[in-house]
Amino acid sequence: MNRTRSLKILLLIVWLILFGMLLKRDVLIDRIDRRELQALEKADREEFQSIYFKNKKIGYVKSTYTSRDTGTDDSFALLVDQVAHMRLNILETIHPIDLHLQATLNKESRLQDFKLSFQSPFYQMEAEGVVDQGRVSFTLTTNNSVIHDTIQLDDAPMLSTTRRGYLLRQDLHVGDKIKVPWFDPISLTGKDSVIEYKGKEKILIHNRIFNLHRFLEKFNGAGISLWLDDQGRVMKEQSPAGFIFLREAEFKATKLEDSSDELLSAVAVKVIGKMVPLEGRQSIRYRLHLPDLASYDLDGGRQSLQGDLLQLTQETIPDQSSQPKSSPQPPEDTLSATPFIQADHGEITALRQSILGEETNQLQQARHLTHWVYTHISKRPVMGLPDALTTLKNRQGDCNEHAALFAALARNSGIPTRFVAGVTYHQHRFYYHAWNEVLLKGRWISLDTTLNQFPADLGHIRFIAGDIKEQMRIGGLLGQLSIEVVRDE
Repeated sequence: MNRTRSLKILLLIVWLILFGMLLKRDVLIDRIDRRELQALEKADREEFQSIYFKNKKIGYVKSTYTSRDTGTDDSFALLVDQVAHMRLNILETIHPIDLHLQATLNKESRLQDFKLSFQSPFYQMEAEGVVDQGRVSFTLTTNNSVIHDTIQLDDAPMLSTTRRGYLLRQDLHVGDKIKVPWFDPISLTGKDSVIEYKGKEKILIHNRIFNLHRFLEKFNGAGISLWLDDQGRVMKEQSPAGFIFLREAEFKATKLEDSSDELLSAVAVKVIGKMVPLEGRQSIRYRLHLPDLASYDLDGGRQSLQGDLLQLTQETIPDQSSQPKSSPQPPEDTLSATPFIQADHGEITALRQSILGEETNQLQQARHLTHWVYTHISKRPVMGLPDALTTLKNRQGDCNEHAALFAALARNSGIPTRFVAGVTYHQHRFYYHAWNEVLLKGRWISLDTTLNQFPADLGHIRFIAGDIKEQMRIGGLLGQLSIEVVRDE
């Protein structure tokens, strides 16, 4: 099997986690020399950050802060301008990534408005929006569509920046937990985060010892650590997946290395024990070692979870002439259009009609749509949000783009369809991946348009079922997951 063409990691999750961290850290000075002293003179306004993966520098961030105050409390605003450049090694090809974020924060670090642009070799997007309490109204422009939408959050959100003095309140004690409502301008989603204070600790960074405040932010069972100085500046931030952000002077931060670890292989999940042959197999059991079983969609459909043992049973395709024992109403979100799965768009309708013609059998419709996406979309990693219309226009993408386009076409046909994410087995490892499930005769059936599998083989383990906000939960597995094959005696 050709890994490049037929197996794509869940790139969406990797870059969402990466850029989610990107919007909330600072950088570190290691040694003081003339150039660094000059850089420090601009520290109140301008900061540079280095991004490391597996101890190799893969990018940098420049953050500029400008305060605006006309003399009254209500008029104070902090203008944030952030420019990031990254070089990601995907399948031994360097993918340059550029991001530019402009935002306005009030005196409480609450987001008021934002403007974002993102560009990678095969994807570009722009987003801008305004915030009124917990209501975020935004416009998203991708390669091929303009989307206007509004989301309602429980509270006025904060934009995570390199300055977090608000965490260092006067009555702070070890073990205290602070609830923070975040908004992510990249995924255009919000979430509440709980950050626990761990006290002061001495850490060694670039051969210097710092006595810093340590906080731990829980992310779906995995902990992201951050260290603040007494002024509330984030000196270091680290995730279990191997991403580290450090405060450094400009001349150090902007100096990138010539090589870095290949990202997909670096975050792949190693298998404990010997894998059994999958072809023709009807069931398999895995023992899962992960931070929090309860936070993932492991039980249901063909998957059955008992303790840490997960059993997968290969689905049988239902006979379309038979009637199901019960036919519950499918969840509304499995038939509806979303900003990224434009199931009601005219171009999606026209394509669906050209593929299916007069076919009315939903099983055959699902087969035809699976085969069309597999044969007409080239297999190429794309760093961006999976967008059905953009995928249709560009005719290329990884597993995310395949799954998004299939979901739009299937929902347009009236077939309840879910976007799911997890891992799939290939060459002695599990790689992060995305595929679909369709509801036929009251039963969910898995399918993989990247591999042209209907149903998907038992090397596919589902962890997440849902849209982009739900898929971000899989980021907590990076660097935390191991899978053991339980062999039947």
